[in-house]
Amino acid sequence: MVAQYSPRDEDVRQTATAGGEPRFVLYGVPWETYVAMREALDSPGLRMTYCEGTLELMSPSTEHEMAKKLLARLIELYALERDVPLWGYGSTTFRKEIKARGLEPDECYCLGELDQVPDIAIEVVITSGGIAKLPVYEGLGVREVWFWEHEAFHLHALREGGYERIASSEIVPDLDFEVLAKFVRLRDQHEGVKAFRDWLRSAPGG
Repeated sequence: MVAQYSPRDEDVRQTATAGGEPRFVLYGVPWETYVAMREALDSPGLRMTYCEGTLELMSPSTEHEMAKKLLARLIELYALERDVPLWGYGSTTFRKEIKARGLEPDECYCLGELDQVPDIAIEVVITSGGIAKLPVYEGLGVREVWFWEHEAFHLHALREGGYERIASSEIVPDLDFEVLAKFVRLRDQHEGVKAFRDWLRSAPGG
């Protein structure tokens, strides 16, 4: 049975609208209500992040979606050219009731087939505000989280005490993120992917 939930005005906060990404945060949301809302509002244009009773609803901007798609194309091209067995799962919803956490990554991958959660989650940050993602990913047990923010990558690896900043991926150790960032900044998906392919084939190991 779904718990009844009627938010009061003080339980609802609009946290950001800059960049065309409206965010609304609801407080005191039961787990069953979050699950029911996610299943009822199953739309690629709506992201939900849930952490211990707090629920954020966010509609990603065109800029956000273009950046995350270019990132996915580049990473998947790298995996193909370097024979890295990455399996992509897009923006699949991952939930863990015992930790009261759930969300949809912008993109996510496993090294091999999916077990219960991805090995790598990618988050594109265009606007700030809302629920911090790392505590949610920690509760889910995602090994690495890669943020694309302010035209650069920021990588985090899960340790016993939480996430730790790392300079390079421990799952895909040969991927050079400084080089990858240069191709993400090109913006033009077609030209960026072609240029990255040419670089991969001309670089050592190509």
